[in-house]
Amino acid sequence: MKRRTVLTALSTAAAAGVVGALVFLAIAWRAEIPAVAQPKLADFDPSTVRQGAALVAIGDCVVCHTAEKGPAFAGGRALETPFGTLYATNITPDERTGIGNWSAAAFRRAMRDGVSRDGEHLYPALPYEHFTRVTDADLDAIYAFLMTRAPVPQETPENKLIPPLGFRPLLAGWKLLFLHEDPVLPIAGQSDQWNRGRYLVEGFGHCGGCHTPRNIAGGEERGKPFAGGLAEGWDAPPLNAANRTGHPWTVDAVYRYLRTGMDAEHGIANGPMGPVAHGLSGAPEDDVRSIAVYVASLLERGGSKADNPPPVDRESQATREHPEGAALFAGACATCHGPGAPMMAQGRPSLSFVSALQADHPRNAVQAVVNGLPSAQAGRTALMPPFGDSLTRAQIGQVVAYLRSRYSGRQPWTDLEDAVDEALNAEEQP
Repeated sequence: MKRRTVLTALSTAAAAGVVGALVFLAIAWRAEIPAVAQPKLADFDPSTVRQGAALVAIGDCVVCHTAEKGPAFAGGRALETPFGTLYATNITPDERTGIGNWSAAAFRRAMRDGVSRDGEHLYPALPYEHFTRVTDADLDAIYAFLMTRAPVPQETPENKLIPPLGFRPLLAGWKLLFLHEDPVLPIAGQSDQWNRGRYLVEGFGHCGGCHTPRNIAGGEERGKPFAGGLAEGWDAPPLNAANRTGHPWTVDAVYRYLRTGMDAEHGIANGPMGPVAHGLSGAPEDDVRSIAVYVASLLERGGSKADNPPPVDRESQATREHPEGAALFAGACATCHGPGAPMMAQGRPSLSFVSALQADHPRNAVQAVVNGLPSAQAGRTALMPPFGDSLTRAQIGQVVAYLRSRYSGRQPWTDLEDAVDEALNAEEQP
């Protein structure tokens, strides 16, 4: 009797497993969309192509889909994630290695559902969580822009992911949890400019992809929009009232920062934000202004001026507390950042205004010292050399501790040593 009971239980479990597997495969399966003949330039209205170009600039597509020194949009860029390395795909209109034989419908499905033309699930490095929020007309405009680029035959390297994450059908389960159909509809009582900015920020701009924390599965924490996140080893600061700056953000300040990569009262766009500002420098002015209006509304602080104390420069105190850091600053930094330096005469931000020195974590300040600040826009943002090879771990920690003490009224960082190790270890990886 017991043997029959065990066999029955095993049979039931096996049947349930088979049914479960079939249900999962049914959920995961996506049909192939037939290939089409490669569209011709004459198939697209020039105004639609221009609209697509503007949206591509706002979405910063060229940065992710272009390898270092490689052809634009031809893919191959390595994207490091906690789950391994993904390689961006070729989105030029090459028929064999790109999207040259994709229809507009196939392109829309990839952008919104994260499914390739052949039915293969795409990884959420493509921020389709945000592209579900945009209109068909705008997606078709991007399609028109990409299809009128030069085709580049270039294979995409194989992804290198932790097993079993290379099994793409598993992404269907991830999408059930984190992919939501949530169009951005106008909010009554807000201006057209504000609503346009919200549409661009939460859609093509996919700002929440970096500026929202993610859970252990890599999904955005929807209950904490714009509460800050992590991107390519840099902190993406909160885009809300928790944003730590010496001066409050205004619409004009946000606009200057996004358009030029710099604002004299907040600092330089560095890390992954540098290329974003570079893309926005060529986007339509009205759209960038709308984005600034919306983002500034998120960043608004309440309270009186006493809640927003002016930036400080406590040189004497910082020198007493960190004499080694003060000496390093005088030798390596003061020629650019010291009072009367030529850079300061050109309107560059004082370190008193640099947001990284006001932040809760030292990550961005350390990254800037270790890796420098490459010029995102030639002639428009400062170029700071890297010091990761010329300063020791201890010296990097000393100079950053000095900067925090001198230019911030906040408490010293307690996790500075870990941040230095993190930045240097990332730099040492092949």
